[in-house]
Amino acid sequence: MANPETPAPGDVVRDPLGHVQSWLSRTASLLSGSVVPESNYDPSRHDSLVTFDGLAGYEEIERYWLNAPFSFVSIEHDTQNDEHLYHVVEPSLTDIESELLDRLYDDVRGPLIYRRDVETDPETALREELRDRLEEYGVVVEPETFYRLFYYLYRSFQGYGYIDPLMHDPHIEDISCDGSNLPIFIYHDDYTDIESNIVYGEEELDDFVIQLAQRSGQHVSISDPVVSTTLPDGSRIELALGEEVTPRGSAFTIRKYADEPFTPIDLLEYGTFSLEMLAYLWLAIESNKSLIFAGGTAAGKTTSMNALAMFVPPRSKVLTIEDTRELSLYHDNWLSSVTRERLDDSDITMYDLLRSALRHRPEYIVVGEVRGEEAITLFQAMNTGHTTFSTMHADSVQTVINRLENEPINVPRPMVQSLDILCVQVLTRSGDERVRRAKTLAEIEGIDQRTGELDYSTSFSWRATEDRFAENNSELLDEIREERGWSQSTLLTELKDRQRFLEYLRQQEVGDYRRFTAMVNKYYADKDEVMDRIGSSVTV
Repeated sequence: MANPETPAPGDVVRDPLGHVQSWLSRTASLLSGSVVPESNYDPSRHDSLVTFDGLAGYEEIERYWLNAPFSFVSIEHDTQNDEHLYHVVEPSLTDIESELLDRLYDDVRGPLIYRRDVETDPETALREELRDRLEEYGVVVEPETFYRLFYYLYRSFQGYGYIDPLMHDPHIEDISCDGSNLPIFIYHDDYTDIESNIVYGEEELDDFVIQLAQRSGQHVSISDPVVSTTLPDGSRIELALGEEVTPRGSAFTIRKYADEPFTPIDLLEYGTFSLEMLAYLWLAIESNKSLIFAGGTAAGKTTSMNALAMFVPPRSKVLTIEDTRELSLYHDNWLSSVTRERLDDSDITMYDLLRSALRHRPEYIVVGEVRGEEAITLFQAMNTGHTTFSTMHADSVQTVINRLENEPINVPRPMVQSLDILCVQVLTRSGDERVRRAKTLAEIEGIDQRTGELDYSTSFSWRATEDRFAENNSELLDEIREERGWSQSTLLTELKDRQRFLEYLRQQEVGDYRRFTAMVNKYYADKDEVMDRIGSSVTV
């Protein structure tokens, strides 16, 4: 379908429904000569499908399409209470259209189940079934009405019902429903936690939670009311059914999966890392140093790990292990594996996948999160020469060490010292903004022979009051220099070149992860040519 231009405040304020009330015949007999559109919706020829005049007592900040031309969002500001509202605008239906839609749900669903093309081309299949049903009913349908009906049917059968518009918004990270008859809250890139105008009734919410579980291949019931699983698109969901564990009714939280993963350039733009830190980490990754990314919920641990894994040299064999599919690499020699949970005894755990991974002879092993027995196997892999990356919930370097050495992980201290770098990230505020920052980059130095404790040093730290990163001496860089037989001057030149290269990519706005990886691979293949191309145009 053609996409209209992004709606500006004051636009799409039209009345496309005023002339359609006469189209539906209320007689029982079928009428001949019904009219249904043979072409797609065209905004240049047809009326708008949505209309919105604003909310009383609110000031509209911006509006943008979510699923053009069917739905958009209007960000409204309550000046009196200084609060924002995420107001979803979808096509309005008359009472007669609503009655017809209720009938179409049942009459269209049945034939769709038996169509072979519904999996490969669901839009065409639904369009054809809708057209056939309307012809059977004998109704005269304008194109605008046809596509309003089509939208709600598609939203129900192939989409996510009430929250389908939210699933189309790339600015949303989380969608939270805390119970029935309560507004859905979202976490938005620009407005952080914001209330929406979407509300589920009790029965609707119960049905939707069950539907989410079924769509993910899981079972949820009153006897087993809590489910953690993954949607087909990779989004993580936490479900609770009924009122036994969530007294305000069924609840769900969706952590949306990003189709386009962040690159190191994105992390640079957002201020999560500095140029110096990225060059340091790039050199460490190339030199087969193992890393753990730690932090609290939504601190950006997995995002950073995925982005920095793009520094892995081309052709190196990479194996990823996850509970839920989140990692996305543009790497030729990449084997991705995901755990499997079943109701019987045929579960495949992260521990199982990690043991299997070692038989694939990977050079780099990336584990979504360590929290149990798989951690010992991961550290065994480090001790036998494999380079590993993983994430962990912890808010400081010492907390990471304590968690690794104690229940339920129990990694022996001599094995912990095989870890090279700990990156601790935080989700915090800087001024009026909520930001993600790499709070600490620490190097594990080994066991202090005097005290028996694990020693570490801080190579980079974030100064919150100034929102900048401070750099300290690095023993790891000295280790890399010695391993490669470089002089100190060569090491510093290499770090500076990588900073210039990354700054060049930032200036060229290389944000796509495929293009970024291709550029890094060019650097590996012929650094001199790449740096000659950059020339003196970039300084750091």
